Amino acid sequence: MQPPSPEQLIARLADQIAPTLGPDLALVGIHTGGVWVMDALAERLGREIGNDLPRGVLDISFYRDDFSRIGLHPQVKPSDIPFDMEGRRVLLIDDVLHTGRTIRAAMNVLFDYGRPAAIHLAVLLDRGGRELPICPDFVGAHLELAEQDNISLTRADDGALGFKVNQRA
Repeated sequence: MQPPSPEQLIARLADQIAPTLGPDLALVGIHTGGVWVMDALAERLGREIGNDLPRGVLDISFYRDDFSRIGLHPQVKPSDIPFDMEGRRVLLIDDVLHTGRTIRAAMNVLFDYGRPAAIHLAVLLDRGGRELPICPDFVGAHLELAEQDNISLTRADDGALGFKVNQRA
């Protein structure tokens, strides 16, 4: 099953998030797809509120608890949190939520930068299959896939977002 377009899902997310905006909110995207979603949301939400929201980027490569088990060979990208985390509401953003392990790792990284007042989670797609008790606050769409199948967000050279579904036999 193919989900709606990323642009449609970003619009849905923006509509859900807009009522929660405030001066203490910062957006944090998880490399790489979460950053693409964050940038699109920031552009859309910034137009609504008339200014830019603070943004940060997380690389969770070395915080994963399963990268040796599943054979990940992380390409480390720098994390960049250019604002004070203490007492701030953080909107953590990722492209696809599956097991919850990426989000758990991202929260560990966030706490290395300070203690936020709250962390809310926004995901473009929730495909189920949780291994940890992680629940998003904002969801573009729910998508059911077979356990062995995978979906990922892609970005073309012109910046257009799309989805790639890998179905395994």
